[in-house]
Amino acid sequence: MKKPLLAVAACVAAATTLVAFSQRTPAAESRPVAPRGPLLPQEQALVGLFDAAAPSVAYITTERLERTGFFSAGVAQGSGSGFVWDSAGHVVTNFHVLAGARSVSVQLDAGKPIAAKVVGFSEDYDLAVVKLSEVPRNLVPIPLGTSRDLRIGQTVFAIGNPFGLSRTLTTGIVSALDRHLPTSEYREIAGAIQTDAAINPGNSGGPLLDSSGRLIGVNTAIRSPSGASAGVGFAIPADLVNRVVPQLIARGKAPLPGIGIRAVDPSLVARAGIAGVVIAEVVRGSPAATAGLVPLDRRTGDLGDVIVGVNGRRVETMGTFAAELDRAGLDTTAELTVMRDRKERKVRVKVVDVQR
Repeated sequence: MKKPLLAVAACVAAATTLVAFSQRTPAAESRPVAPRGPLLPQEQALVGLFDAAAPSVAYITTERLERTGFFSAGVAQGSGSGFVWDSAGHVVTNFHVLAGARSVSVQLDAGKPIAAKVVGFSEDYDLAVVKLSEVPRNLVPIPLGTSRDLRIGQTVFAIGNPFGLSRTLTTGIVSALDRHLPTSEYREIAGAIQTDAAINPGNSGGPLLDSSGRLIGVNTAIRSPSGASAGVGFAIPADLVNRVVPQLIARGKAPLPGIGIRAVDPSLVARAGIAGVVIAEVVRGSPAATAGLVPLDRRTGDLGDVIVGVNGRRVETMGTFAAELDRAGLDTTAELTVMRDRKERKVRVKVVDVQR
């Protein structure tokens, strides 16, 4: 009987020692949080800009069939950004975000994904419009600004979904203006905005905003050897967006300014050391035919007219020529500078929609 009593006594003594030890060592306590002062004015403005614009920014996901073998295909998923254009449920994004998609879903703010249908697109302008199958009651179109009065050095803000990370805000400046942005074959966008705001895969189709929270561009491309942001991003200017998007909604496609010519492959022209647009064919009854433009003689190989300028601006490729016609606008008369037999002359030609 003595051994159990001794054991109990030892346990009690040990417990007493632990209690005494715990009483001597106070529990660890978190440090008090220092009070924070108000946000700086510029921080308040930035927070307000994001809170106002973010509900209008869309997270777009797509599904497309992708061939995995000679007789088989799998489903590939993609994602990008967009923004609410109007209260009818139209959402704008890049054409390349939707290219080849068999289904499109749009998520706004923290809501559920909504199925959407493509209503119009233009590969030449890298723009597309989808319409939501269900239009939320609190849908807020993004405020529309202008790109014609942008200044190099002004602050800009990009909101989008880089790498699938939704509702991401990045800031920067307008780094350069009037860049040329290649889109479809032989064509490019004139007047593109260059920015150092971080733009990464997934930002495509998202808005570029000014300090008033207005849309001034659509983020569309980066120039980077690694494929990640290197501080050189490009956006389609808002004035072009505001001209093209209503046409996509109304007609499903955008007008394509032209004069009714077909050009020689630019790579062949460059290989021959020629700067300008070599005319391969003049469409019968077109403005180019009316103006008397002469194409390449396929039998002899002799050059006809080579277009080297539009409205006093130098043209060296088919891309810059198309961009200058776009700048001139539909149903205007453009003054072409052409070379024939080493002689330069001016020709006035009407710019028309060649897709009609």
